[in-house]
Amino acid sequence: MAKSEKVKPVKQMTVAQFEAMFPDDDACRDYLVAHRWPDGVSCPRCGNVDVYELPSRPFHWQCEACSEDGYRFSVLVGTIFENTNMPLRTWFRVIYMMMTAKKGISALQVHRVIGTGSYRTAWYMCHRIRAGMADPSFRKLIGEVEVDETFIGGKAKNRHIGKRGGGGGTGGIGSGKAAVVGAISRKGNVVARVIDTVSADILTGFVAEAVSNKVSLLVTDQWVGYKHLKAMGFPHEIIRHADGKYVVGAVHTNTIEGFWSILKRGMVGTFHKVSKKYLPLYVAEFEFRHNNRHNPDIFGACVGQC
Repeated sequence: MAKSEKVKPVKQMTVAQFEAMFPDDDACRDYLVAHRWPDGVSCPRCGNVDVYELPSRPFHWQCEACSEDGYRFSVLVGTIFENTNMPLRTWFRVIYMMMTAKKGISALQVHRVIGTGSYRTAWYMCHRIRAGMADPSFRKLIGEVEVDETFIGGKAKNRHIGKRGGGGGTGGIGSGKAAVVGAISRKGNVVARVIDTVSADILTGFVAEAVSNKVSLLVTDQWVGYKHLKAMGFPHEIIRHADGKYVVGAVHTNTIEGFWSILKRGMVGTFHKVSKKYLPLYVAEFEFRHNNRHNPDIFGACVGQC
């Protein structure tokens, strides 16, 4: 029997390569133009490709199709870098740090490295970048897919009395934790969303949105919220953890649980405390890194999407 081929680790840009590629802001703008408009510059308002560059203002273009007076725009318009006082090279450096840290990097560490005027500035930059990573236009998952939910947050009894959940225990939403549901295609992409409850309506709605009905296998645990999936036409199989079963042939949820492990290690070891208000941004960050784990230019992918 032939030995299975090992997956070679993807080499990302080194610090030395980053410094050489981006010596100044103009180099960063050139890179942004190439990744934002790979097929040529187009108007961010109307999509017109018949635009011309303004010779007196580098990285600015004019579109005559938008109005009688035309529309003048720069490479930063419509991106997370618009209306910022920070140099574009500093933004690029923060993106590089976030993309090369498997479990994320804290805003405090970013603040220490890039020397922002305040921690709040670094925190704001990281959140802007996370917002740019969110991709609502994903393709539905196919193949063998696993769906599972998890809970993020510490024990309610350890919180301030005014911030404890109703249950006060160590369980799910009742104890003040936030619920996250995810679907992952084995050897493929993951889709994860923060949800209000783990009810059947919420879970089945998420599956219908994220998973193609042409999957060959859909695996969940025995949570009652998934009971309608087979009736919806999905080839649904259940792995019964309560019976001490974790792998039965192809029926398991080990892949999605591996993703949850990385997400939770980031929450506990890197960020320490994440509010439910901003949790979707952190989930989007971990989702983006996972879905681009085999991309040798994950940095460029992030810049192009931001």
